Amino acid sequence: MKLLRRGSSDNSDNDDVSVDTAAATPEPSTAATAGKGRPTPSRREAEGRRRGPVAPPPMTSKEARARRKANRGSKDERKAAAASRRAEAAERRSKMLAGDEAYMLPRDKGPVRGYVRDIIDARRNLVGMFMPLALVLIMAMFVSPALQAIVTLGMLIMMVFMVVEGIYLGYHVNNRVRARFPDTPDGGFKLGWYAFVRASQIRKLRAPSPRVRPGDAI
Repeated sequence: MKLLRRGSSDNSDNDDVSVDTAAATPEPSTAATAGKGRPTPSRREAEGRRRGPVAPPPMTSKEARARRKANRGSKDERKAAAASRRAEAAERRSKMLAGDEAYMLPRDKGPVRGYVRDIIDARRNLVGMFMPLALVLIMAMFVSPALQAIVTLGMLIMMVFMVVEGIYLGYHVNNRVRARFPDTPDGGFKLGWYAFVRASQIRKLRAPSPRVRPGDAI
């Protein structure tokens, strides 16, 4: 009987320990283990929901034209946008012609290129007469086909003078640039070609506009 009481006492103790352990063990939180119940949306889906539903593709060419017309906006809006673009382009060109380096082409930027332009603009270059004389000779050839041989000879002579003056301008500009800017890496054939192209243009059509007059000391 004593053994039975001991066993019952032990069992009661074990039962009490198991009950206490079960009471001390916290139950897992349903909120912590429960999932969202749906997959995480992709970036494209999220952006699509923000923008709204995507319009279906047009079924006919007429519908496509109508949609393009609607996307372009009204006629007044298009005219206003075109006028604004023209005004901006005119403003950029005027500032470039005025010598603002922020609006110049990369080939025209820098004090060296500005100095070369001043050297060329202060000279009366024979190569600058090539285009007007070429037009006169071509018109004369069309007026009188018998002058074709003379026109061809005149063009060859002009080309020879152009080559000679171009070589002279290249040496002249490079020497003056080296004397004025001894540490500049700009020079050689590239700088001479820049001077030649500037000299071959009509003065009123040069861009940027000349800052000096012919005959000014540079």
